[in-house]
Amino acid sequence: MERLRIIITGMVGQIPVGGVAWDYLQYAVGLHDLGHDVVYHEDTWSWPYHPIQQQNVDDPTYSAKFIGDFFARYCPALNTKWHYLHLHETSCGMSRQDFDAFSRSADIFINVSGACQVPESLSPSCIKVFLDTDPGYNQIMLTERFAWSENVQRWCATVAGHDRHFTYAENIHSPDCLVPHAGLSWQTTRMPIPLSLWRDAASRTPPAGAPWTTVMTWNAFKGKLIHKGVEYGSKGAEFEKLLNLPASLKARNINVGLTVAVGGKAAPLDRVASHGWRVVDGPGASLTPELYEQFIVDSRGEISPAKHVYVATRSGWFSCRTACYLAAGRPVVVQDTGFAKYYPTGAGLLTFDTPEQAVEGIARVEADYARHSAAALHVASEALGSSNVLRKFVDDIVRPKVHPGAKTTASGQF
Repeated sequence: MERLRIIITGMVGQIPVGGVAWDYLQYAVGLHDLGHDVVYHEDTWSWPYHPIQQQNVDDPTYSAKFIGDFFARYCPALNTKWHYLHLHETSCGMSRQDFDAFSRSADIFINVSGACQVPESLSPSCIKVFLDTDPGYNQIMLTERFAWSENVQRWCATVAGHDRHFTYAENIHSPDCLVPHAGLSWQTTRMPIPLSLWRDAASRTPPAGAPWTTVMTWNAFKGKLIHKGVEYGSKGAEFEKLLNLPASLKARNINVGLTVAVGGKAAPLDRVASHGWRVVDGPGASLTPELYEQFIVDSRGEISPAKHVYVATRSGWFSCRTACYLAAGRPVVVQDTGFAKYYPTGAGLLTFDTPEQAVEGIARVEADYARHSAAALHVASEALGSSNVLRKFVDDIVRPKVHPGAKTTASGQF
């Protein structure tokens, strides 16, 4: 594979917590491992959140140290290859001069989640990639342009200004998928996992009495997400269906605990706990990348719903968090969004559509835990390993393949 100069973006400085770091920075590590010249860049023009002070701050120190510490621990080769531009003014990590020099010669700019501004110094020949990690929500926003979304028109124009559009909605070109194309030609991809980062976690067996767990944010959207007369919800709506899961497992004599690490405002923590779930603070459980990893290691497996919009649209979205559980050798029982067509399910990775199926999934894993743990690692390696995922991703960027049912953009580049 040709060695390319690639800028990968994210929101780690804006939201410096463990889960967010793993979501974005594994891209940088994986692309580096493939032999590309990679720089992580962040310029969201947003006040960073300080998870200890639990408020937005005007000081980039915590965020910059957080990013630097991740690379120092997990990929020292990228110690000097990151640039956090605080409020579009203050450079942390690389100097602005050094980043601009890299930007002028970059081959690919990958805007993960579309949260970052396109650098002014970017070469005109650089391929600009928008990577949609929140399918359904983003395409409906691009289609409906809700007034309740801040700066929505500017955001839509920015998205359209990219040369390639990728999505985690792997089912987007199937007849049963309700995600609108919003006039764009979508290519599909998925979360990459550099398996070497999880090798130590996978070698450690769950402690005695380890619970099944998940990490989630309860928040509803800022306004109503309505498309073609249907209102779509966030994750809390789907978690409500699993409230009685502890009692259902107990009735089957399946003696495992259930723990959920919850973040977000207005989450009904007391009500969740009253149904037998152990509730812990989400930001606290994932304050650092190491704590997030430890939370997974201390889990027997993952049990989790998905956002209602992912499920109801049959998007085919697959969770970045679930990918980490699999890479740690932890079996997962997760709600199907349509992804079962594209992933090896049945061992290590089990799906459900109903609460009863979720109970049955946990029962199957517990009946042969060692087999399902080994299968989880196999799924991570075969379906999510960064070498395979990112090699295809980069190839599809350089040589785009348009699905027969996809629409072309107004620019005519596809």
